Amino acid sequence: MPFNYFERFVAYRYLVPLRKGGLLSLISWLSFIGICIGVATLIIVMSVMNGFHLELKNRIIGFNGHIFVQNYDNYFVHDKDLSNIQDIKFEDPVLTLQALISSDQNTNGAIVKSINSKNIENYPFIENSTKKNFLDNKSIILGSGLARTLGVSSGDKIKLLTANLISTPIGNIPKTDTFNVAGIFLSGMSEYDKNFAFIDLKNIQELLSIENKISTIEIHLHDLAELDKVKNQLNQIYTDNFYIRDWIEVNSSFWEVLATERELMFWVLSLIVIIAAFNVITSLFILVQNKSKEIAVLKTIGSSDLSILRIFLLVGSIIGVSGTIIGTIIGVLFTINIDAIRNLLNQTFNLNLFPAEFYYLDKMPTSIDIEQIVIIVLFALGVSIISTIYPAYKASKMEIKGILNNA
Repeated sequence: MPFNYFERFVAYRYLVPLRKGGLLSLISWLSFIGICIGVATLIIVMSVMNGFHLELKNRIIGFNGHIFVQNYDNYFVHDKDLSNIQDIKFEDPVLTLQALISSDQNTNGAIVKSINSKNIENYPFIENSTKKNFLDNKSIILGSGLARTLGVSSGDKIKLLTANLISTPIGNIPKTDTFNVAGIFLSGMSEYDKNFAFIDLKNIQELLSIENKISTIEIHLHDLAELDKVKNQLNQIYTDNFYIRDWIEVNSSFWEVLATERELMFWVLSLIVIIAAFNVITSLFILVQNKSKEIAVLKTIGSSDLSILRIFLLVGSIIGVSGTIIGTIIGVLFTINIDAIRNLLNQTFNLNLFPAEFYYLDKMPTSIDIEQIVIIVLFALGVSIISTIYPAYKASKMEIKGILNNA
């Protein structure tokens, strides 16, 4: 049942003095600001966490693939034809090794991963000029952070030292080889850019003394929605001694941590809204005490308990609804312009907000989820309106005689 004109008029007249100073005004403004901040903060933080999750997913998939076929014996010969599975975009036979990479300036450990020159066009984080240079059999592509540590750039030479030993007249020594730096890649994930390098599959097989064998088949799909379907097809092809995992299973612990962190953050930030709701309760109780004579007058002229209840419900609801609306607008606008705001704060105050080495990303990702915003808005409105019920009920049950005796 909508509020009638009389109830709206009285509620407005009660709200107007709240803007003219005093303890009641201060508490009411704190309630409004608290709800604004709580809603805006929830939207901003949850949108950043959504964007963070989505960006990480896209970059991890782009770097590693959607499905991984591996063997319990570690190394195996890739002799299966997968061309009849139409949902597969491309497949990469992969070997990795841990090695030391040495330049004239420095030495650093790295994970060296094979890459198929036929599929290199499918890796968007590798520049076209680097792809063209990756023709020489002794070419290597370094992550930007790794190249910076080594002090090298395209065209330089590096030495790669492995744990695989070879026999010489002076004893066993690590197997080494010299490579030309074909280029530098920037995946946008500092964890990869600081630790990974790519060389041709045959080069790794030579360094590990493994002929025609690989450790993993990385499969990239046209459509991620077909993941389960393709896994079932692969399970029928690879039976004995093989196991197949998808990108979610490989990174399951990481995704679980992110999901838990996001849920925990939601409830922690929700406390801001709940605390603001308590301020609404306080401001309404003070309002009821200050307006006790007016309540007696309203009852004397025939206002029912329900009408008094609805008036104070409307007062509290206006604070909650207005705070929620303004907070939503601020939160969405801040989220849309968050990268520009971050850069401005960094330049103005010489800060380092959202460091890449900690978050593994080189820019602030955001993703506004409409459904999530609706949940936040409904939560804030629900908490705000519920907080008005008890003070409004107490106002409606005030007796005229009791009010006059206390006057």
